[in-house]
Amino acid sequence: MEPLLWEIGETATALRRAFDRRAASLGVTRAQWRALARISRQPGLRQVELAEQLDIEAITLCRIIDRLEESGLVERQRDPADRRAWQLLLTDKAKPITEHLGALADEFGDEVLTGLSTADRKSLRARLASIRANIASGDPRKKASNG
Repeated sequence: MEPLLWEIGETATALRRAFDRRAASLGVTRAQWRALARISRQPGLRQVELAEQLDIEAITLCRIIDRLEESGLVERQRDPADRRAWQLLLTDKAKPITEHLGALADEFGDEVLTGLSTADRKSLRARLASIRANIASGDPRKKASNG
């Protein structure tokens, strides 16, 4: 494996673990804070869409949403376009938690990116977006040789 890719993976793991420790102070697990954050950004997201975005099985997400619903943080509503599907919405009780998670994320981001200028951060963001685009489109070398 390319050493740089190893470093990116190890950095992603370290970031997740460090943020998990902070989020645990709010009483939410990684799976829960990830679901809450996505629903906060995309109210009305269908369960199947959220499972895909989180890269988890639908049944696993169902259990996570069950717990969030039992805690009064998320509510399911029938999708008016497809009565078999559920849309997910945050409750008023969830809003302070998601705001606190957002503040934790901002503070955490500032800490871990200390020493990087605004230009460095912008450049890093663009390069990471480029890597994700390459991953999403498949092997760009194959496309170049076929086109």
